[in-house]
Amino acid sequence: MIPIKDTIPSRNPAIMTYTLIIVNVVVFFFQVAMPDDVLEQFVHLFGIVPARYTHPEWAERVGFPGGDYLPFLTHMFLHGGWLHIISNMWSLWIFGDNVEDRMGPFRFLAFYLLCGVAAAMTHLFISADSTVPTLGASGAIAGVLAAYFLWFPHSRIIVLLPILFLPFFFELPAFFYLGFWFAGQFFSGTASLLTPQESGGIAFWAHIGGFMAGGVLCWFFQQSRRMRRRFEPDEYGIEVPWASRRGLPRY
Repeated sequence: MIPIKDTIPSRNPAIMTYTLIIVNVVVFFFQVAMPDDVLEQFVHLFGIVPARYTHPEWAERVGFPGGDYLPFLTHMFLHGGWLHIISNMWSLWIFGDNVEDRMGPFRFLAFYLLCGVAAAMTHLFISADSTVPTLGASGAIAGVLAAYFLWFPHSRIIVLLPILFLPFFFELPAFFYLGFWFAGQFFSGTASLLTPQESGGIAFWAHIGGFMAGGVLCWFFQQSRRMRRRFEPDEYGIEVPWASRRGLPRY
């Protein structure tokens, strides 16, 4: 299922969400312009290579600089291909604006980065011996999805489901769509623990770690209630057309 849009408009321009998307795209084009050998060295230096931190003797022997923890931030601005960055930025575009609306731009940035760091640490713990660099904003965006899941469960997500080359569009409650997404990550991550091979190049446990971190941290980054916009009845849920404007609930 491919998410197309949600049904809750944001109150303010999602300045930080747009900025993060632009920065990720600029860095990706910078990667695309690199020769293959330079790009390989670049992603090893600025991506998360777990063995670099769990096996410092090996890291020193192969040429990693010691005491460098910058990759815990930089890895979330690197991507491994067109599909990788498009899917990540599309998810951030759909879900980021409402979460930023609830937090404000600078709190949202801090929240986003912390979720990305938590995702990297989870991957480091689960795949401690891996020498493969891990890249992408997926872990940070998973934290954004968790905040959306908790704060906007009654939002409707319009999704595309291609069946035999025919596009089918329908709506799903946000709690169902995002809950199904997390369940898929959890089961795939659990299955990956049972096999020694890399799981199709996807760091499922980074997604799980980012999502769980987002579910906890979001409560510490939300703005006070008086700064939030009250949703209109037609923005989510079911509007009762015969409800009185005074006294009776409309949804």
